[in-house]
Amino acid sequence: MTQQNVNSADDKRNYFRINDSINLSYHLIDEAQIQMPIKASANNLLDNCSLSSALDLIAEESAIIYNKLEKVHSDFADYLKLLDIKINLVAQAVMSLSNQDEINKNQTRNANISVSGVGFDCCEVLEVGQYLEIKMLLVHSTAVVTTYGKVVYCIKNTNSEGDYPHFVGVDYVNMKESEQDLLSKHVAKKQLQQIRELKEKKMYAYD
Repeated sequence: MTQQNVNSADDKRNYFRINDSINLSYHLIDEAQIQMPIKASANNLLDNCSLSSALDLIAEESAIIYNKLEKVHSDFADYLKLLDIKINLVAQAVMSLSNQDEINKNQTRNANISVSGVGFDCCEVLEVGQYLEIKMLLVHSTAVVTTYGKVVYCIKNTNSEGDYPHFVGVDYVNMKESEQDLLSKHVAKKQLQQIRELKEKKMYAYD
């Protein structure tokens, strides 16, 4: 089975699927471990909920209050909006610094991502049915997703040479809702970006 055929089969299962570059690390675990919460560590921001996702949740709540406040006192609402922009800029800088060690530790690799699974370049053979604990740093959004996964295929990588002779497909297992929401937003954002880039290429082709 070729990588293209695998992706075609997956596309029927997961409509929203993107190609991306991610910083990924994993280790093998026992099946029994997938029933346990993933242990928080210094690298798992905000107890396995990334700073990015936490800010998104707060932003959704504050947007409701902001809309009400804007009708009563527009100047104060504008001031709060400026503070929100400043906080977001500081958060982006913090996330970049926090994730820099992970970027240096693990090489960025090609991946095929959906909200229910990920395929990624791999340096070793993984057996179908094996369970993993996976940590993904979504490079373009500086967001961290940590979850369990089950290997569903491992094939020869026809699109890579050297470091990654294999391509592994994994289905997420017991992913937290906060991580799923974060991944869903990243996939949607990246897909829109890829569609926009494709349209621009077509426009330039006609010029």
